[in-house]
Amino acid sequence: MSSPDVVAEIVRSGFVEGRHHGSVVALAPDGSLDWSVGSVDAPILPRSCSKPVQALAMVRLGLDLPSDLLALACASHSGEPFHVDGVRRILAGAGLDEGALQTPPDWPLDDAAKEQVLRAGGERSSVLMNCSGKHAAMLATCVLRGWDTATYLAPEHPLQVAIAETIAELTGGPIEVHAVDGCGAPLLSVSLTGLARAFRTLAVADSGPEREIAEAIRAHRAHVSGTTRDERALLTAIPGAIGKAGAEACYVVALPGGRAVALKIEDGGTRARPVVMAAALERSGVLDLPGVDGEGVRATGRHPLLGGGRVVGEVRACV
Repeated sequence: MSSPDVVAEIVRSGFVEGRHHGSVVALAPDGSLDWSVGSVDAPILPRSCSKPVQALAMVRLGLDLPSDLLALACASHSGEPFHVDGVRRILAGAGLDEGALQTPPDWPLDDAAKEQVLRAGGERSSVLMNCSGKHAAMLATCVLRGWDTATYLAPEHPLQVAIAETIAELTGGPIEVHAVDGCGAPLLSVSLTGLARAFRTLAVADSGPEREIAEAIRAHRAHVSGTTRDERALLTAIPGAIGKAGAEACYVVALPGGRAVALKIEDGGTRARPVVMAAALERSGVLDLPGVDGEGVRATGRHPLLGGGRVVGEVRACV
């Protein structure tokens, strides 16, 4: 990223002891630029924010999943039992088992789910990894199309070619960087403005695969993240909103009325991600929209700092 601005401060006992730099872009209801901070047209790696667009490519290729499993295809899931069961359902529907997954073995993201696995004597596994829903959907799409499943992560595989074309189409910009994501899948750069545009396209769609993706996210918020995650709380507080967080503190949210916000914290500081998003949505007027739980949105953006077991400061947004 070039020229990121200060987007959050770490304030302890009234003293600013540190800062998070980053960039934020907000689109107006008609899709035009409303406001921005930092560098919003330079390439970033959107990490798991790409997943709903990747899922769109798969639905366009003919993937037909129940709404809850389609939401799981868009997910960075917490590894809770219903997430794991859902991944297994996607695989079974394609005549596959967990052995087909090429996600690296991992523990659940959710602490309680991890403890449950440990108590049961379990180990890291590919199905527990937070990207396993996406990978299961990729495999199911390959089976549907008659494509090789052993090489489904190769950039030249027809599945990944179709995904790249869909990402370029929805973001409206060139793919400047080709990388590898943490789960092993191809990772393609976008701009923050392009990412906001892509999610806006999904959020305002009134028909077709785009609408199908958006409705799955709206109906199954916990499948897209987890029951205890801040992303689920934010989408619950804003009727009709869709959104996705990604590693290294990427985050994008779009509303059916056309507003969209995308952000990236330069240092990957996860604590700043929801703080800045809540403030950006408030600046964009989202908290004043009918039906929005403004206090619920603000709550997702609170990150208190403790001293001696009591609150003595906060991570404070600067947008």
